[in-house]
Amino acid sequence: MSGSIVLFGPPGAGKGTQASRISSLTGKPQVSTGDMLRAAVASGSEMGSEAQSYMEAGLLVPDEVIIGLISERLQEPDAMSGLLLDGYPRTIAQAEALAKVEGVSAVISIEVPDEAIVERIVGRRMDPETGMIYHIRFNPPPSEVSSRVVQRKDDTEETVRNRLSAYHEQTAPLAGWYEERGVLIRIDGNRSIEEVGSAIEAAITSRGN
Repeated sequence: MSGSIVLFGPPGAGKGTQASRISSLTGKPQVSTGDMLRAAVASGSEMGSEAQSYMEAGLLVPDEVIIGLISERLQEPDAMSGLLLDGYPRTIAQAEALAKVEGVSAVISIEVPDEAIVERIVGRRMDPETGMIYHIRFNPPPSEVSSRVVQRKDDTEETVRNRLSAYHEQTAPLAGWYEERGVLIRIDGNRSIEEVGSAIEAAITSRGN
């Protein structure tokens, strides 16, 4: 089915893992606004130059520029059946702007309780020498590296709870907006990667996406 798919979920919900699966299943290329902005700037396009001027000034890139980049991306051959938009839109205003240039056939909301997210992220540890990520409960570091692993600055409980608060403020109204339009799919993300993936695949297949 033509039309883009929107994927959202709180930080630590496993969006990245599931996004690659959804892209493979549907043939829709995965696109995040960050990737799109970097590609546009690198291409030297008019829209990319406009985006770069905001980024270099330390300003948020306006919605109309993002929508312009999405419109450009939709013209590329691999996007004939739509895109998999990861993390965009984030607000109702952005969703309304997107609706003017592209139909959305499904919105997948991966939902995980806040306490589970806090446990997932706060328990992460990184080996600064190799970049490997471990988890003190789910994937403990081997004894030979356990003494050198560190917690990243943005993985503290205070930071995670602030990010979750901002996410809920933005996303709760957006989920309701898409639910009213009959395209929201709520997925219980507090399960194994395989179980979450299977639930998403079943939901997409049943809709013909």
